[in-house]
Amino acid sequence: MATCAVVGVNWGDEGKGRMVDLIAKDCGAVVRYQGGSNAGHTVINEYGKFALNLIPSGIFTPGVVNVLGNGTVIDPEHLVGEIERLRAAGVRVTGENLKISDRAILVFPFHKAQDALEEARLKDAKYGSTKRGISPVYGDKYMKKGIMAGELLLPEYLKEHLSSVLAWKNLTIEKVYGEKPYRLDDMLAWLEAYGAPLKEHICDAGAVLRGVQKENKKILFEAQLGALRDIDYGIYPYTSSSSPLAAYAPVGAGAPDIKVDEVVGVVKAYSTCVGEGPFTAEWHGEEAERLREAGGEYGAATGRPRRVGPIDLVATRYGARIQGTTALALTKLDVLSYMERIPVCVAYELDGQRTEEFPFAPLLAKAKPVVEYLPGWQEDISAVRAFMDLPKAAREYVLYLEKAFCCPISYVSVGARRDDIILR
Repeated sequence: MATCAVVGVNWGDEGKGRMVDLIAKDCGAVVRYQGGSNAGHTVINEYGKFALNLIPSGIFTPGVVNVLGNGTVIDPEHLVGEIERLRAAGVRVTGENLKISDRAILVFPFHKAQDALEEARLKDAKYGSTKRGISPVYGDKYMKKGIMAGELLLPEYLKEHLSSVLAWKNLTIEKVYGEKPYRLDDMLAWLEAYGAPLKEHICDAGAVLRGVQKENKKILFEAQLGALRDIDYGIYPYTSSSSPLAAYAPVGAGAPDIKVDEVVGVVKAYSTCVGEGPFTAEWHGEEAERLREAGGEYGAATGRPRRVGPIDLVATRYGARIQGTTALALTKLDVLSYMERIPVCVAYELDGQRTEEFPFAPLLAKAKPVVEYLPGWQEDISAVRAFMDLPKAAREYVLYLEKAFCCPISYVSVGARRDDIILR
């Protein structure tokens, strides 16, 4: 039984959702193993267009068990809303095909409030948070103040535990930010409204995944965000608060004894970034706006305009390395079809020296892009389904990137829909 992780090798928003939706048909389970509702995976298929924030992208495929692992942080109110939207579109979501690890940590309204209050306090030094409570809840987890999803099944224990956590949390809310404290009765009522509907989904995720393994079915690990947002190896402190690396997948999924066999790293044919932090190859002005419009580059979770620029070989090579990619999926190649010349950031200039190695995060603010150009193709490629049917310049661009990344590009996306793909 093989396992595969679909991960981002850049700053996130690479197109992981469309790849998971494509690959899920061959799998028994799809598992989100980290992150919360702070990122969106856009999927377009026969049901419509969706921006999934929490639910794994395998939810559209019959027979697939979708799991939110212990490494995720779950906002019950957001998840209930996401379930309702899927059901309204005709997608089947039940306790059988959506599972929640009993060890996943819950996001409460006070986490989201703390997130927004801290961003406001930081002012111009803010991290670019989505204000979904992710950083505060992961902080609570590692301070051993988190509430686990499984506690929803133990109401008396939950009440006592939440009371203790709330007394501690209100010290920050009141003393640091000067806001009104949160009341236990209000939080219990909130849990009754949004936690109770999730009870049928809560389980031992490890047992579920080992069951899938015993049936000799493939397990697909779905990452959120990208390598450069990793808490340990990313552009710290402008990172997420979890690890989107493939190496963390079994741990965050609920079955650390199950190894990852294949790693599909997803990278766009150009660069995009949502949020604050260094982005060396960033474009500005009219050039950036044209690329942003061509690619529809607005955050799936937030709607924020994405920062854009040419593909960055330095950052992508680093991201692919720390992800341990065995294959790459190149998405949105079709978006570049309007360009006469295709820009590529081939190196950085740092303190007057050229480097092809990704620098230590604090040094990135001084890095400047070294850009070279390849020929463009300027024709619509969205209907192409065979690599040799692409224009010569488009083929050469893919082969150039493949050589630069020292990793095979096995998938080339030429559109947003599931079947807008070239398999190599």
